[in-house]
Amino acid sequence: MIRPLTPEDLDTVMDLWLAGNEQAHPFVPEGYWRRAAERIRHELPRAEVLVHVDARTHAVDGFIGLSEDYVAGLFVRADARSQGIGHALLGEAKRRHGELCLHVYRDNPRAVAFYTREGFTVRSESVDEATGAAEYEMAWSAPRA
Repeated sequence: MIRPLTPEDLDTVMDLWLAGNEQAHPFVPEGYWRRAAERIRHELPRAEVLVHVDARTHAVDGFIGLSEDYVAGLFVRADARSQGIGHALLGEAKRRHGELCLHVYRDNPRAVAFYTREGFTVRSESVDEATGAAEYEMAWSAPRA
């Protein structure tokens, strides 16, 4: 089930965010994500955040954060990956938005491959000033009828 973030979800979502970033981005300077966590905790309730809830356990196992048509983040609990949760969350975002864009680190090939499979294409490449890591700007548009 996919539903909006509630205040009760915030600790779990922040745990997913921190664990996911530290696991997927070993090339980012150590401590960067922990230093950013309090700012993110403050910003999350202001964004459009959708959570995926496991039907069996009723636990939040993934989420997507959106700021208008920008995907600010998509995270799935490590032991729940490759089970369609990211696809479902992104599908709901696509249903709500006719166009989406995002930034993904070039050195995160799993994420780049996922977004490519989901129909995103690379628009540009740059360096994230905050981390010094190369990143792609990727975009998706709904098919025109």
